[in-house]
Amino acid sequence: MALQKDLVLGLDLSTTACKAMLWDARGLPHGEGRKELDILQPIPGQFEQSAEEWWNATVLAIRQAIRSVNAGRVAAISISHQRETFVLLDSTGCPLRPAILWMDERSRPIHDEVVSALNDPNYQERTGKPLTPNLIIGKLEWLRRQEPGNLKKTAHLLDTGAYLNYRLTGKFATSTASADPTGLLDIPGRQWDPHCLSWLGLSPDQFPELYEPGQVIGTLTREAAQETGLPAGLPVVAGLGDGQANTLGSGVSSSSLASLSLGTSIITGLVSTAYKVSPAFRTMIGGMPGSYVLEMVLLAGGFTIQWFTRDLLRDQESLDELEKKASSLPPGAEGVVMIPYLNSAMNPYWDSHASGVFFGLRGFHKPEHLFRAILEGLGFELRLQLQHAEMETHLPVKQIIASGGGTHSRLWRQILANILNRPIAISSNTEAASLGAGILAAIGSGWFPSYTDAVNAMAPLPSRWIEPDPNSHTIYTRFFEDVYCALYPSLKETMYHLAGLSHFGDLGSII
Repeated sequence: MALQKDLVLGLDLSTTACKAMLWDARGLPHGEGRKELDILQPIPGQFEQSAEEWWNATVLAIRQAIRSVNAGRVAAISISHQRETFVLLDSTGCPLRPAILWMDERSRPIHDEVVSALNDPNYQERTGKPLTPNLIIGKLEWLRRQEPGNLKKTAHLLDTGAYLNYRLTGKFATSTASADPTGLLDIPGRQWDPHCLSWLGLSPDQFPELYEPGQVIGTLTREAAQETGLPAGLPVVAGLGDGQANTLGSGVSSSSLASLSLGTSIITGLVSTAYKVSPAFRTMIGGMPGSYVLEMVLLAGGFTIQWFTRDLLRDQESLDELEKKASSLPPGAEGVVMIPYLNSAMNPYWDSHASGVFFGLRGFHKPEHLFRAILEGLGFELRLQLQHAEMETHLPVKQIIASGGGTHSRLWRQILANILNRPIAISSNTEAASLGAGILAAIGSGWFPSYTDAVNAMAPLPSRWIEPDPNSHTIYTRFFEDVYCALYPSLKETMYHLAGLSHFGDLGSII
């Protein structure tokens, strides 16, 4: 009797760890593995990782995930991964240098020069996003100037997902939803962007073959099977970047819902069936056919909380203690408002010179006031972003599904619901990005007649919602409209001058 293939494997290679999760057709986990990753920092502002370590962590995480099950039950594998990170390989498939991470800032000093030289007013129309320093064009230009030998030897330029696909299948292939975060994909044309590649002096042959999310890329090689413990010939299905995977794994498949990932960065995702571009968001290819994820990004999300508690308070008070004290304060933190631009501003302002501000400080304010102001400031920024996105898309968001470490804070969950004036639910799965990859693996295995059926079955919407408090929302609206919305426009020019005077001015945002 043939063994029933009733599990799929969702890999999530984030910046800090590789996680492998086994999922069944109801979206329930049956095994998990995890291996932490090191971040290399050759000099301040440069962030790298070893691609070989990605593979070693993947192997270990998979072996941990399948240790209690028969690996023959696994029907397919798919990958979610950190975005805007890339690695250069030589003609033998070996890395020429460490991978350059999404948070790397080496190209920021030459960014304005790159934008001017590229001279491409239609860049966002094709790629779905403004040309910002986190995208790889500027980093490739930096390599062309600083490491021309490595760039000349480059036979393959791969995103993180493409590298794992290569190690699993031996094929240089990736998903369109993995390629588009690089800023080098012509999204409407579903091709590597000819104008950008020409300017960089690169050829489409150096980039991986493109597949749509949910399509089978190839099968597991014997070598990869021996290393991972999975059966040779296992289908490997095109995945997607972790932001889009989080939206898919949270069950967000209609425009009335938004996903909210409360991690080091905060990412809000809206689903659209139409391709739209705007300064209010960056546009990514979604996990469902014909769908796009309109993303709003706040780079210093949970990072701001960590900075305050760890770097400023030196962990003198625990998060639980701070939250308890902050909970006793009224909305508005007794007059303190925070602009959370510790790592610059993304949409809608796209200002790399923007910086964080505590406004309204008085002598009676204590750490709990600042802590609450941080939680509220992050909420105000999310309201600003969502407001701009709704005006651009005419798609009103009625409910929000949150995931990530920030959802553990009871106070923050309620503050966000009160500021945004929308019910918020916590995603049923703590590993929504891995589940998003698992859903695509299930689709590639033919488990469901449609993508919608797969999402409904594996990522059902939560049943418990956090409702906003009307009185608190009224107070927050006054703070938002009368104070918060006026602060950045009033300080923009001053922030620009301060960045120029500071010796950190050339580094910009560093996470």
